Amino acid sequence: MSRNIKKALVTGADGFIGSHLVDMLLSEGIEVRALSQYNSFNNWGWLEGNADPRLEVVCGDVRDAAFCRHIAQGVDTIFHLAALIAIPYSYVAPESYVDTNITGTLNMCQAARDMGVERIVVTSTSEVYGTAQYVPIDELHPRQPQSPYSATKIGADAIAKSFYNAFGLPVVIARPFNTYGPRQSARAIIPTIISQIANGMREIKVGDLRPTRDFNYVTDTCHGFIALAKAEGVEGEEINIATGTEVTMADTLKLIAEIMGADVRYVVDPARLRPGKSEVFRLCGDNSKIRSLTDWVPEVSLKEGLTRTIEWFSDPENLRRYKSGIYNQ
Repeated sequence: MSRNIKKALVTGADGFIGSHLVDMLLSEGIEVRALSQYNSFNNWGWLEGNADPRLEVVCGDVRDAAFCRHIAQGVDTIFHLAALIAIPYSYVAPESYVDTNITGTLNMCQAARDMGVERIVVTSTSEVYGTAQYVPIDELHPRQPQSPYSATKIGADAIAKSFYNAFGLPVVIARPFNTYGPRQSARAIIPTIISQIANGMREIKVGDLRPTRDFNYVTDTCHGFIALAKAEGVEGEEINIATGTEVTMADTLKLIAEIMGADVRYVVDPARLRPGKSEVFRLCGDNSKIRSLTDWVPEVSLKEGLTRTIEWFSDPENLRRYKSGIYNQ
């Protein structure tokens, strides 16, 4: 048995993963209220141009508790994705991360409680684990705050878990490993490389190429979110969404160049290097828990996912949105 979703609220819906999740929910016939970060241009991010009649876009900010209660009315499920996620920016603006990631999660959990929401899925990150002490990384792995960003996500997870323990809030903490795909910020390694090559550059600026990552294609991540929103008996759980495989940054970049048919060389840009103790050198997730609780399995291989991502970035209409010559923190 699984629960039905009739109307969902998605915070962070204007962003990379959130916009894909909105698309997927709409494709399943689910009504969606999508929160876009308030701005004076009334720009809806990656939701711009989506005219689906089942989509309601609202603009606001999760840092405002009253607003969170307002948008939580009349929905049965909340997917809380809104967050500041760029690790380099967290080095210079850590207070902003506390405000959005911790206070924002507190506000959404309180709103879900006040409005009697049936299920809230709170988005975590594999960064809470830090450099793997063992692999594959299961949900019992120690938390290591190696950046202000990861520290605030550890705090946000703790807030969500406390609402389950103290108030019985039907929350599940979804912990995706490194998600990539169309629409991702050029701050991330894969779109950084693809956008530079697509713009004709052959000397590619990169950071440290030694770390390994467990890359999830974005549709697999979104399927994981929906599976956890529908599953019975997962309240209060922290659950990885991972492939269980790892690849070095260097090998990832070689595969991208191979798919794009480009002869490139890589140059380490000091601005893209994390401080020594802050770099997460190894991530490879254990997905046995989500596979035991749901029917979720990763479906898109790294090569197939990269091919789809490259195809999207190669469209001039998409590529022009990216400033490939500037390091986007």
